[in-house]
Amino acid sequence: MKVLVAVKRVVDYNVKVRVKADNSGVDLANVKMSMNPFCEIAVEEAVRLKEKGVASEIVVVTIGPTTAQEQLRTALALGADRAILVESSEELNSLAVAKLLKAVVEKEQPQLVILGKQAIDSDNNQTGQMLGALTGYAQGTFASKVEVAGDKVNVTREIDGGLQTVALNLPAIVTTDLRLNEPRYASLPNIMKAKKKPLESLTPDALGVSTASTVKTIKVEAPATRSAGIKVKSVAELVEKLKNEAKVI
Repeated sequence: MKVLVAVKRVVDYNVKVRVKADNSGVDLANVKMSMNPFCEIAVEEAVRLKEKGVASEIVVVTIGPTTAQEQLRTALALGADRAILVESSEELNSLAVAKLLKAVVEKEQPQLVILGKQAIDSDNNQTGQMLGALTGYAQGTFASKVEVAGDKVNVTREIDGGLQTVALNLPAIVTTDLRLNEPRYASLPNIMKAKKKPLESLTPDALGVSTASTVKTIKVEAPATRSAGIKVKSVAELVEKLKNEAKVI
């Protein structure tokens, strides 16, 4: 079974994000970039399926600038077999990404597509669902457990009321939640081997996909600075401030 894993290059989660002075976007100059944490979970799940003998090949794909090869090499070091980079320097919305992924799915014909449920930069949580709609594949979102059984994949989903298990006919799309697994670290020998693994570069035009967006980012602002709290000496003083200053009671 071939597994396709989509990953995204994002600002490292340990980095404090800064907004550009003109509020046109996030300042990425000299900022450490990493693989989206949810995408790391997706790669780990694909590698575990291969270790169980369920998956025969893992193909990892990303859409972004040439520098996104770094994240693809990381995925290759973690256990993926080959990589595909769809080069684009544009700021793509979820629908454009889903259309590009659909073209890659049609080209590769995987039996299982695994994505992180969302990216920590845009937090849209849309691409997996949109890809499911475009391809017509069954989809299991927010997966905390994945089991392949014959021509089906059983996905345990995290929902508001607890857990829900769905059986999906292959080919299918799965988006990963935090509790699915704990991603491993790439060993030095595997990092060296990853440099020799195949990495194919494509363009949206080569895939026949238009990435024109109907959505435009007008302004990006940092969260407002919270004011410092105060200490009160008694319950009576607290009630007085809540009533007369905060006016919440």
